[in-house]
Amino acid sequence: MSGWLPLAPCTPAACVDRTRAAAAVPRAVLRLTAVAVLLLAGIAVVLAPSGLRRRLPAVLVRRWCRWVVRAAGVRVRVTGAAVPRGGLLLVANHVSWLDIPLLAAVRPARMLAKSEIGRWPVAGGPTARAGVLFIERDRPRALPGTVDAIARALRAGAAVAAFPEGSTWCGRARGPFRRAVFQAALDAGVPVQPVRIRYRAGERAVSTTPAFVGVDTLLASLWRVASARGLTAEVEVRPVVPPGRHRDRRALARATEYAVHGDQGKAPSKSMCALRGLCRFHTAGCGQPEGRHSKGG
Repeated sequence: MSGWLPLAPCTPAACVDRTRAAAAVPRAVLRLTAVAVLLLAGIAVVLAPSGLRRRLPAVLVRRWCRWVVRAAGVRVRVTGAAVPRGGLLLVANHVSWLDIPLLAAVRPARMLAKSEIGRWPVAGGPTARAGVLFIERDRPRALPGTVDAIARALRAGAAVAAFPEGSTWCGRARGPFRRAVFQAALDAGVPVQPVRIRYRAGERAVSTTPAFVGVDTLLASLWRVASARGLTAEVEVRPVVPPGRHRDRRALARATEYAVHGDQGKAPSKSMCALRGLCRFHTAGCGQPEGRHSKGG
């Protein structure tokens, strides 16, 4: 199996919270309409001449990303700040499609995405024009070339955003950080910015409602988020890992993973989560128990 094709045991049936306090259908439809309008506006900017795109201030891009999440009915809380300029590898845990605008709200960056997206009939062209770096996940031999492309972007002063778990997890369970992308940061000599993303329902409970896992469809996930009440996305920008602190990608990946997940215990084994349904019962073996709000890491 390719290192770019990790699998998570999380499934919608076992892990995803069913919304108890659902918004009325008209409100959910209004939220989705607002998201669509914002996305269309973003696509129009991407398709505009490159000179116009370069003149867009980063603060406006960050605000637009927050508006997209807020339009879906999710409040956004961001603590901390990323390195504002220069090459930077921005990494976070991966739970939902919402993670993408949330990470860009920290600092606009070139995203890593699977190569299939670049071949999609409608989204492929705008995605490529937005500067996305594509990964051929089913071709391990292409991995060194992908790492080189990331390193070149970083050396040129760009921020590159990645989800090193390689797959979405429900938010209670989590996956180990894959090491390949960290080699690009070492080669380019740039810092790594860890970011922790968590979703909550109300003030205390960890929510998996936004999770986009397993056989879940994007349409089903969009509707589940838009029809939920009281969702909050917490984005915590952790202390930056400066270049030169770690000599190899294994150590750098481990340190970054600890910065994101360190206070949440060991990652569960896939077989344990799948066979025992630990995500469903919210036990400590599949991540942080519901209702606890960790502050360390």
